[in-house]
Amino acid sequence: MADPDDIVDIPGLGASRPAEPAAGTDSAGRPFISVLFDCCGAYQRVYRNAAGTEYVGWCPKCMRKVVARIGADGVDQRFFRAR
Repeated sequence: MADPDDIVDIPGLGASRPAEPAAGTDSAGRPFISVLFDCCGAYQRVYRNAAGTEYVGWCPKCMRKVVARIGADGVDQRFFRAR
């Protein structure tokens, strides 16, 4: 069997693998954004809160908190830098 990392899906030719989760969701379907914390040079996934109003997370090293509000005038960007 071929290594899954060696399989290339070409649009229009059909998928040869099961569908993967949508961009910005983990394997359980939980939405997240990716944040690089400048304070410690650490990367962390930041998950959406239960109310669905914002993404809340903490630096994995110094525990500095970051909050990204969700709104109609927001961006579709998935990667951010916390300064």
